[in-house]
Amino acid sequence: MAAPLNDEAGPAADWSTQRERGSLKLLRLMAWIAVTLGRGAARLVLHPIALYFVLFAPGVRRRSRRYLGRALGRPAGWRDVYRHVHTFAATVLDRVYFARGQMERFEVRVDGVELMEQATARGDGAVLLGAHLGSFEALHAVGASRPGLRVAMVMYPDNATMIQGVLHAIAPEAHLDVIPIGRGGSTLVIRDWLDQGGLAGMLGDRYMPQHTRRDGGVVQLPFLGTPAPFTDGPLRVAMLLRRQVIFMAGLYLGGRRYHVRFEPLADFRTGRSEAALQQALQAYAARLEALCREAPYNWFNFHDFWLEDA
Repeated sequence: MAAPLNDEAGPAADWSTQRERGSLKLLRLMAWIAVTLGRGAARLVLHPIALYFVLFAPGVRRRSRRYLGRALGRPAGWRDVYRHVHTFAATVLDRVYFARGQMERFEVRVDGVELMEQATARGDGAVLLGAHLGSFEALHAVGASRPGLRVAMVMYPDNATMIQGVLHAIAPEAHLDVIPIGRGGSTLVIRDWLDQGGLAGMLGDRYMPQHTRRDGGVVQLPFLGTPAPFTDGPLRVAMLLRRQVIFMAGLYLGGRRYHVRFEPLADFRTGRSEAALQQALQAYAARLEALCREAPYNWFNFHDFWLEDA
C-alpha cells in the first residue's frame, strides 16, 4: 500500500528493513496540500515533487530507467522516468480522497467485482493477489463502497503501523483492516478472516530476505525479458487454506480516471498440488508483465527488483 519510493542502496531483499521515509513524507505533504488547497492546486505541486526525485534520487532514477526500458521495449529517457515518478505522485495525492471516501471525484471503471461478491456470498472469502501496481486505495474504495464486502490488507507489522498512522491522520473516519504477517499465528488469523466471508489482499511482487530458492520461497520466472524472483508465499497460503485467488489491480489512467480489475487467477478449493501452485505463480507473473506493458508507468516497485545493484 505504501509504494516503495526509496533511494537507499542495497539489494531488493533488504526492503523490509527500510522504513521508506520518502513515501510517507510525500504522503503527508500531499495530504496537507490536498486538504488545504484542493486537488487542482495539489496537482500543480506534483511537477516539482516529481522533478525533485528525478534530479536528486539517483537510485530511483536508475531503477526506473531499467524497468521502463524493459516495459517499453526501448531505452527509457529522463522524460519517461519523470512520467513514472509523476504517475506515482498522482496516485499518492488521490489516496487522500479515496481514504476520505470521496469516490465521486473520480471516474472509476470496475470489472470483475462479481468475483468478490460471489466469494463473500459463499462465506469462504478469497485471497486477492495484487502488486505495487497503480492504486490500492482505489481497490479498497471499491470494496468499501459495496455493502457486505470486507477487505483486509495482509502486510508486515512495521509497514502496517506506519500506514495506519498516516491514514488516520488524514482521514480519522477511514478504517482499513490489517492482518500483520511475519509472526506466529498469522495464517490462522487469515483463515479466521476468510471463514467470516472476508477478503484478504496480498502483494506478490516482493519477498522477504529469508526466502531463498533453496527453501522454495522464491522462484525465478521470465519477466519483461529477464528472469526475476517471485515469491510463492501468498499462493502457498491460499493453497494451504484451500481458497480461491483473485488477481487485483487498480490502474491509474491519468486525470480522474481509474480502471479497477478483478480477475480469476487460481482456485485451490477443490485440490492442492505443487504443479497447480507453480502454474498459478507463472500466471501471476505473466499477468503482471502484461499490465506493465499495457500501463508501464503504473508499476511502482522502485527497488532493485532484478538484483542488479548487488
